[in-house]
Amino acid sequence: TQGRYSEAETLYEESLRIRKKQLGADHPDVANSLNNLASFYYDQRKYSEAEAPYQEALRIMKQQLGAQHPAVAQSLNNLAVLYHTQAKYSEAEPLYQEALRIRKKQLGADHPDVAQ
Repeated sequence: TQGRYSEAETLYEESLRIRKKQLGADHPDVANSLNNLASFYYDQRKYSEAEAPYQEALRIMKQQLGAQHPAVAQSLNNLAVLYHTQAKYSEAEPLYQEALRIRKKQLGADHPDVAQ
């Protein structure tokens, strides 16, 4: 990495702002931008800052795509990993389980994403 974290953060936030303005706050692409921003915070070990965008992305995905969509499973998994990293195992486990249940149902037990 080049250590240009503040510049990267600004670009993630700008992308989110543009998508909200152009697509509406509840568009799945906004959820993708929220996930990108949260992942950036996660990679910086700014776990408390990562939680809200992960949660908002999950809310949007559920609302727009339905609770059983594979993208919801990915959002659940993202939030579970965040909690797991912080040793919040009782919060992470049900999210992991729900993500696995959705993936098995939607993709089949032998799909590579189920093994994730």
